[in-house]
Amino acid sequence: MRKRDILTPIGITLGFIMIMLAILTKGGSQGAITFLDVSSIFIVIGGLIASLMINFKMEQMKLARKVLKEAFRQNNQQLPELIKLFVRLSERARREGILALENELDEVDNPFIKKGVLLAVDGIEPEVINDIMNAEITAMEERHYKGRAIIEKAGEYAPAWGMIGTLVGLVLMLNNLQDPATLGPSMAVALLTTLYGTILANLVFIPMASKLEGKTEEEVFIKQIIIEGIIGVQSGQNPRILEEKLSAFLPSESKQIDEQEDESAFVEESVHEA
Repeated sequence: MRKRDILTPIGITLGFIMIMLAILTKGGSQGAITFLDVSSIFIVIGGLIASLMINFKMEQMKLARKVLKEAFRQNNQQLPELIKLFVRLSERARREGILALENELDEVDNPFIKKGVLLAVDGIEPEVINDIMNAEITAMEERHYKGRAIIEKAGEYAPAWGMIGTLVGLVLMLNNLQDPATLGPSMAVALLTTLYGTILANLVFIPMASKLEGKTEEEVFIKQIIIEGIIGVQSGQNPRILEEKLSAFLPSESKQIDEQEDESAFVEESVHEA
């Protein structure tokens, strides 16, 4: 089960809290009420949903809920664990043969790794494995893009619908110019739709789309490492060489931690031997 990404809800909640605190600081609870207008909410949310329904197919609209969930989850696959897995697979393949790797698949949760290992066990050429798995990566990127496009478009449409609501409010206000006392409150209400649309775009949709794009790039990066690992295992590379090759993908901080762990393990072994 994938872990929750707590930074997304924390960021959204913190943004709304800061806005509310700014309002309460200047206007108090009475001032905060003036920032709530149901008709403005209807214009922004209703117009936004209508635009998305026009822009996308039903299949893509159904993806919206799933895509939104992905913004609140994080990838469980850690690179150090992934490298250790391929080192273990390489050691067993050199010791017992490539066919023995089928028994290791019961402990592997990642379907992409399973598929690659099965292709290697079936004796598929490395070039063909590389092509097949890269084709799957390309298909995954396309799926992610189609889902993310809904969030990106929502970020584009929300401020526009906020402006439309403001124009509607201004027209209604200009029709009541005979009553000067209503001009100020009417103008304030007219501007609320722009506020709602801008907040939704810049606090929710645009940051969420950027996070989803980053998650896709991270997943592609990990899958490329998996391909390198599978081809290395199939070609019978020395486990230590394969480990060094895959470790090149690690950030410098992770490399330092791994080196420290290796040094500690070496010291413990030396003490036991002594």
